[in-house]
Amino acid sequence: MKTIGELIQGRELYSVSPDATVLEATRLMSEKGIGAVLIVEDGKLRGIFSERDLMTRVIAPNLNPADVKVRDVMTENLVVASPGDTYQDCLQKMKQARIRHLPIVDGNRVIGMLSVRDLINYELESKDFEIQQLNHFIHYVPPKVTA
Repeated sequence: MKTIGELIQGRELYSVSPDATVLEATRLMSEKGIGAVLIVEDGKLRGIFSERDLMTRVIAPNLNPADVKVRDVMTENLVVASPGDTYQDCLQKMKQARIRHLPIVDGNRVIGMLSVRDLINYELESKDFEIQQLNHFIHYVPPKVTA
């Protein structure tokens, strides 16, 4: 079973400064097709800004995304995972915290982000492999033994 570090290896990491506007952050999210962006300042993870933050903290209170800084509406109390965590560890953390995006941190350095979609895709790939192996086992015909 892969670790989360192996699962996210080679992926591009998207982040914005806490001083970016919500409009800038959401444009990046839209351009990259992602549901959340990490907020990084001086190489340190400061928060995360997600579609949920946009809806509850910007749109619902009728704030102008061009005027609001991400630092004022980002989620700061983060649940994070480490690269050695398993799929199950991350799924449990996300379920307990009721979140869909999980930053992956190695020491003080942010190295990636995991989404529920990533975990679902990994699970589907694992199940497909298991099904293939079971089919091979079920349909295996041993060679005839000749004396």
